[in-house]
Amino acid sequence: MDFDISAPHFHDETKAREYLEARRWPNGPFCPHCGVLADRVTKLEGEKHRPGLYQCNDCHGQFSVTVGTLYERSHIPLHKWLLATHLMTASKKGISAHQLHRMLGITYKSAWFMAHRIREGMREINPAPMGGSGKIAEADETYIGGKEKNKHKSKRHSGVGGVGKEIAFSLVERGGKVRSHHIPEVTAKTLRPILTAQLDAASTLMTDGEGQYRILGADFARHEAVNHSIEEYVRGDAHTNTIESYFAILKRGITGVYHHVSQQHLKRYLVEFDFRYNERAALGIDDKERTDRALKGIEGKRLTYRRTNSEALRQQP
Repeated sequence: MDFDISAPHFHDETKAREYLEARRWPNGPFCPHCGVLADRVTKLEGEKHRPGLYQCNDCHGQFSVTVGTLYERSHIPLHKWLLATHLMTASKKGISAHQLHRMLGITYKSAWFMAHRIREGMREINPAPMGGSGKIAEADETYIGGKEKNKHKSKRHSGVGGVGKEIAFSLVERGGKVRSHHIPEVTAKTLRPILTAQLDAASTLMTDGEGQYRILGADFARHEAVNHSIEEYVRGDAHTNTIESYFAILKRGITGVYHHVSQQHLKRYLVEFDFRYNERAALGIDDKERTDRALKGIEGKRLTYRRTNSEALRQQP
């Protein structure tokens, strides 16, 4: 069953805290400072203590369910964090920071930073390689950026294709997951480290007929390529239709929802679209389960506004 947006934990701070505690601490609270388990933790109650505060009996540190997570030290109410996470995971093409700003009643700056922290929670840490013996994976790249005719004359590029655009390279296992990377150029040198790290060598690799893939295909058990330049799109089980379908969702989201994605933050948006695809309904995952999985990803991560903003400043031309 999908989430009901009127659920209490989306509107009440106490219910939101209890909901997050049940998911982060299914076996009882543990100290994020020293790791001691529930039997050595005391809940602090009474008027002198804020709701949801605990103390470790070993290190005597105090903590709440948000300590050690992406929500730590946030002034935004917890129930708004849960609602924003649900809205981002349940919206197939995403939801803009402006829409979050309007729906949650917070500033645009807060909504923008909140969305990036939620994306950070969606990021996989040390994922195992995809594919394997008998498995088929597709690889392709796409170009992210506006049409030249829609740009100001001073910002147009005279070249064609991907000139002036950012490149997203993705791998998708048929019936499984997708992983995307923001890359500087499409060459065998750039793509080989990604393919080697992300795809089991025993896999079958499906690509288009570009030269770099003919070089890289030899690294896998089997490689098939379709030649789009002569309008060949399917030959037996050889095709890249799965990855093309993923790119269609990605581009519709960026064009229709976000309108513009900056170079320095493209990697975060790719994480968001990857997460929703990997936790999709076709794999038996509904909105509730998808939101809960995003909540599991907040632990052990921090993302400050200064760090997020400094990334943008470092990469400005």
